[in-house]
Amino acid sequence: MFRSPCKLVYGFVTPSKWTRFVFPRPRNGHRAHHPHAQHYAHSSRRFFSTEILLPTLGAGKFVVISVAGASGSAAAVSYYYDELQQMLGRVATVSERSTRIVVAAAKCFDDYRVVLKTKFDSEDARQAALSACHQRCADRTFKVLEANAGIYIKMGQHLSAMTYLLPPEWTTTFIPLQDQCPVSSIECITAMFEKDTGMKLDDVFSDFNPEPLGTASLAQVHVAVLRETGERVAVKFQHPALAEFIPLDLKLTKMVFAAIDRFFPDYPMMWLYNELDQSIFVELDFTTEAENAIRTRNYFRNMKKLTALRVPQVIWAKPRILVMEYITGARPDDLKFLDTHGISRDRVSICLSHIFNTMIFTPGVLVHCDPHAGNLAIRPLPKSEQGPWYNRGNNFEIVLYDHGLYRDVPLDLRRSYAKFWLAVIDSDEADMRKYAHEFAGVTDDQFPLFASAITGRDFRTAKTAIMTRRSRDEMQKMVAALQGGLMPNLVQLLAGMPRIVLLILKTNDLTRALDEMLETSIGPERTFLIMAQYCARTVYQEDKENLQHIPWTSPFARLLGTSQAYWKYLKRASKVEFYDVALWFTGLLGL
Repeated sequence: MFRSPCKLVYGFVTPSKWTRFVFPRPRNGHRAHHPHAQHYAHSSRRFFSTEILLPTLGAGKFVVISVAGASGSAAAVSYYYDELQQMLGRVATVSERSTRIVVAAAKCFDDYRVVLKTKFDSEDARQAALSACHQRCADRTFKVLEANAGIYIKMGQHLSAMTYLLPPEWTTTFIPLQDQCPVSSIECITAMFEKDTGMKLDDVFSDFNPEPLGTASLAQVHVAVLRETGERVAVKFQHPALAEFIPLDLKLTKMVFAAIDRFFPDYPMMWLYNELDQSIFVELDFTTEAENAIRTRNYFRNMKKLTALRVPQVIWAKPRILVMEYITGARPDDLKFLDTHGISRDRVSICLSHIFNTMIFTPGVLVHCDPHAGNLAIRPLPKSEQGPWYNRGNNFEIVLYDHGLYRDVPLDLRRSYAKFWLAVIDSDEADMRKYAHEFAGVTDDQFPLFASAITGRDFRTAKTAIMTRRSRDEMQKMVAALQGGLMPNLVQLLAGMPRIVLLILKTNDLTRALDEMLETSIGPERTFLIMAQYCARTVYQEDKENLQHIPWTSPFARLLGTSQAYWKYLKRASKVEFYDVALWFTGLLGL
């Protein structure tokens, strides 16, 4: 009866005579040969001086040992109280986050199940009930994403841009997640900085604003002044809690999407989880983001007049901390700001088109896959920074933030994608189908739906009048078509596509949304002509490569092929120039 307290208190590090209670004798009377028994016994003799007290115990000594054991246990609990409290706090937080997800998912599943199985008197009544269900479920989901934060905010931002897939009740509900993100406390930020750098904030910065300039799903930005140089900088801190909860959140997300696949087989969504699982850890490494930013800044360095692009300079980077040049501006959809500062919406649209078409169609250039309005800023330029009067550039800069999610598109895919868009612009349905299959694996049966998804237009318009402005009536018809039965087909189509194609579709949809936000006077025609120019250049480069296979013994054939390839490119490029001249005359005459 008196042995178990000693065993509990001393565990393995007890004197040799007491090791038999940890490593008991076998029934045959021989001592158990545990490989570590003699080691722990020997170590205990060196560490403890109690071995002379323990071989024989009377009742009084048992009381003394019991009291000592109890006192030791109390001391241990007191010593580890903070760690125990933190552990229990984590368990409670994990339980709370998990419960939010499970309860919201169950309610949404049940809500949709009831509505989809209900028989309505008319199609209008069915659509009204389904729209109300969309809104209820979107509201529930929004609250969960906002409360759990982290990658859930990131997911909500991604879903808000999927206007080609989700009903407007979902996409519009999630728009606030682009800007309204939770803030990590300055205490957490300070502790993480000291842990990751081995220095205090005051050692590096002579001034540090504890209030964040902005917050995002994965990080928040503070303004500071470098002590060494006096330069004002933006310091991006990853939310400290992410490292703890990302593995759990990914498992919960996988569970929810797996449940969707099981209970709603017509709506497979695991492809969304797979993309998140592939990209999230890349985005969480700010050294990778720094490399992407430097590479993009260097490439666009001499394209300022064409693109107006400004990528903040990287000062230094750690996996969870990024220090960059401090540059601010207004969101591109702040039309009042643009008009007040005399910034042409048309010029902003044109520059954005040059930026992202350069990324998508130029070999070796990485593609920014998250160009929503929250990751862009328009900065007015004083005349002193616009260049001389005879070669004056734009009166603004487009500042591009958040370089965590980039992809390097394979050359063959870039080329097939370029040919697809040339076919779209030429209203050549046969080539549209051909190249859609080449770069995305789209079959003839899937093509009408794919053409609508990638262009954001109904199929008839996509193949005949792509350069016209989208009307409200057309958008309403597309939404009604999705709600009327096309949604499952579209989800299944996207689920079977390569992830790189999905990211290109996302970038394409976000840039189209940016262009529509600007409410330009020239409509989409100018941006499509710019795209055609880049596509034509991509095809021209391929044609020149193919001409290299013609032997030098056939110079006439090589010359003819080169001339034909260049003429095809020149026709495309000249259309942009003619359009600009016509636009200039129209503005001059006030038409």
